[in-house]
Amino acid sequence: MTESDANGICEQQTADGAILFDPAVLTQGSDFDPRWFDAEFWRALDRATAAPGGRGGIVFADTPHGHWALRHYRRGGFVARVLGDRYLWNGAEHTRSFAEFRLLHDLVDRGFDVSRPIAARYRRQGTHYRADLITQFIPDASTLTWRVQHGGIDTDTARRVGAAIARLHAVGIYHADLNAHNVLIDADKVWLIDFDRGELRAPQRAWQAANMARLKRSLIKVGAAAAGEAVFEHEIWEPLMGAYENGLESPSKDISR
Repeated sequence: MTESDANGICEQQTADGAILFDPAVLTQGSDFDPRWFDAEFWRALDRATAAPGGRGGIVFADTPHGHWALRHYRRGGFVARVLGDRYLWNGAEHTRSFAEFRLLHDLVDRGFDVSRPIAARYRRQGTHYRADLITQFIPDASTLTWRVQHGGIDTDTARRVGAAIARLHAVGIYHADLNAHNVLIDADKVWLIDFDRGELRAPQRAWQAANMARLKRSLIKVGAAAAGEAVFEHEIWEPLMGAYENGLESPSKDISR
């Protein structure tokens, strides 16, 4: 059974869970095939490729409905040894996939440069569930990591990144894993991706500063300071933070309805 809500999002019940999807992505009005979440389904059709540039776990699929990025939610660290890809069940709307889908849908609706959500699902088994998310592939874009490791990033790019993050932070959009892998850059825009555990918060300097410190550590880790810390600070980090601070002081978008 499939039902549509006031935002045009469809929810489709499955044998072991449910799927949220944007009906506009389908070329014909129909249910969302659960097989479309599985990379092996697209590999069997020779329509899947692994994502380059450090985006571990992402698979790109060239589908009849468009180019999609598939992601299966996986735990990291020590807890992954115990639970693997399972998460504690606390209701459908609290699943990682449904929460991220709804946040992304909200942000796209407001005009932010984030990946458009296509579909999300959870599969429940007792007290645990597994989850998947499909977003629209962003063409002709490379990760900030890739830029750093293939010629470096210039001052203008650093400023663009800082301004893009500021637009989100200024209205309280928190990114739980702000790192160089989750920033995409094309000729015209800077995109932020992977909003797992992201949320809308009251804008506060404490969490904003922690987000930026995380990004700085990530940039250094992937080699942005290879020419020396002083060069990194002067040519990359100071311009990035300058544009970021300017953006916080004069936000250009409003997430409120």
